[in-house]
Amino acid sequence: MTGLATAPAARVLSPRSALRRYGLISALTWLPPGLMMSSMVLLMSARGLDLAEVGVVMSCYSVTVIVLELPTGGLADVLGRRAVLAAAALFMMAGMGLLAVAGSFWPFVAASVLKGIARALSSGPPQAWYVDTLHAAEGPDADLKPGLARGSAMSSASLCAGTLVGGTLPLVVPWGLAAPMVAASASAVALFVVVLVAMPEPPHPRPSLRSVLRDVPVTMAAGLRLGVADRGLRRLLFVAFTLGIALSSVEVLTPGRLAELTGDREWASFLYGLVTAAGFGASAAGSWIAPGVVRLLRGPVAAAIAGTAAGACALGGLAASAVLTGAAGVAAMIGAYVLMFAAGAVPELVRNEMMHRRVTTSRRATLMSVDSLQLQFGGTTATLGLGFLASRAGVGAGWAVVGVVVLASALLYLRVPPSGAHPE
Repeated sequence: MTGLATAPAARVLSPRSALRRYGLISALTWLPPGLMMSSMVLLMSARGLDLAEVGVVMSCYSVTVIVLELPTGGLADVLGRRAVLAAAALFMMAGMGLLAVAGSFWPFVAASVLKGIARALSSGPPQAWYVDTLHAAEGPDADLKPGLARGSAMSSASLCAGTLVGGTLPLVVPWGLAAPMVAASASAVALFVVVLVAMPEPPHPRPSLRSVLRDVPVTMAAGLRLGVADRGLRRLLFVAFTLGIALSSVEVLTPGRLAELTGDREWASFLYGLVTAAGFGASAAGSWIAPGVVRLLRGPVAAAIAGTAAGACALGGLAASAVLTGAAGVAAMIGAYVLMFAAGAVPELVRNEMMHRRVTTSRRATLMSVDSLQLQFGGTTATLGLGFLASRAGVGAGWAVVGVVVLASALLYLRVPPSGAHPE
């Protein structure tokens, strides 16, 4: 291709080495969000922001991700996964550091934008890098399920550990609710170092600046066309939209529910860390056993439908728990979270493998960005709608509606083949 120079031959990692590195990179990518998750909303409230301002700050994050998802995915396909993920780590470090010291509305907005840039940059490169590396070592027919399951398990385990630590730090460190943000910024530095040292790019042409500027829009357009033209991908991407609704429902409704149960911000932060950590821990366990579940149910489609139905039942359990108080309410939420996240790991493994088998290397990170974009659209839809619904009908009604939506999404798997050609 004009404007590209051939990169020097690079040593191809062994499948085992690629798997270990992918697990570490996945864990470090999700550690900063895990650390700040329990305390972010409570920190903004403690520093004077009202609920409307908190909502605007969180919307700025979502809008930033939505605007940048496709350009950054195309950039990773053209420029390389390592460079883009390293940039994501730097933006995350800056965003978390600013979040720790912000004291008014506009600094929180700036921190939210920086975190959004980091999220958009990091959404596709790790998984795309692993699949490309495995294909370079074993060919395009390599079994992706064990590696994708390992990456998902490590991400969830990291989120679990991060929420536990982030929820506990305000109780034991003088910095209070800002302490998790400082820890998150430091962990982003660790990600930056690991990406530079342990994430060699598979052999690929090295682009010039001119070719990057030209090819990123072309790659974006091709990725969008692929998502629209391929009927199977359309269905799989719409599943991501419903997943975004489900995840946003627990993120939006749970902190307020826990504050209602406890009446104390710092204890609500601790309990939110405990509840979400239980969910992420269950997701890690679900990811580890997901390949076995697929074999047990004799096919990926049956496993995806079963996991989706179980997740919908868990959301029904969350809806029912809204009538409970005290320790019973917290225990019911933990049980529902465990079921929802453990069950949800199975269809996600199936869905990711189905998508990767439908694209080639040149479109892989772009497709991951389209997928993340759908997730953000679903989350934004839920953020706008669930707050209105819950304020009028209660949090139980909000979770009940989301459970019905998730259950209906199981039908999307019925006519999606488990694999496909690698179209361009």
